[in-house]
Amino acid sequence: MQDLLQRTARILSQRTKDKNKLYALHAPEVQCISKGKARTPYEFGVKVSVATTLKEGLVVGMRSMPGNPYDGHTLAETLEQVGILTGTDTMPGTAIVDKGYQGVNIDGVRILRSGQRQGITRTLRAMIKRRSAIEPAIGHMKMDGRLGRNPLKGILGDAIHAVMCGAGHNLRLILAALRLYCARLALSLGQAIRLLIAFDCSEQASAA
Repeated sequence: MQDLLQRTARILSQRTKDKNKLYALHAPEVQCISKGKARTPYEFGVKVSVATTLKEGLVVGMRSMPGNPYDGHTLAETLEQVGILTGTDTMPGTAIVDKGYQGVNIDGVRILRSGQRQGITRTLRAMIKRRSAIEPAIGHMKMDGRLGRNPLKGILGDAIHAVMCGAGHNLRLILAALRLYCARLALSLGQAIRLLIAFDCSEQASAA
């Protein structure tokens, strides 16, 4: 109760131009994030970094960043998580980012930025152009994957929710690929899943 009363007093005493304001009584970690867009100039929540594969668009890194840090300061942590989740325990050799990561350098990682011109070949230009595919993926996660509203409490809840939304996005991509595969073979999705399970069981039995 004392903690709740302190937050209430903080809300009543803060002013419009104050820094480190409290935006939510029951979620003090919420920050005001400037988006710079005409439709949604500001969002209230916790910043989340998203890393996907370049071709398939599978999420290989999803991490909440409390405190609204500068984007460039989050890149090393994001790439570290990519190495952990992919099982390589090493950062990827190349990272393609947007202009918000200007001036960031990480040892052993080649960083390509949107709009970069110097030393860019035709192949690298196509890779940089492909980076924009992450924007609709984030939009789908916000609308279809419920990334836009977190039902879990606290900083730990933000971290868990971000990872689960990334996993859900990957499952939707896998199911969409399975549906396309089944349509080509004139199979139902249930039949295809049963065939995959039977094949996996036979592989395990032969290995044993």
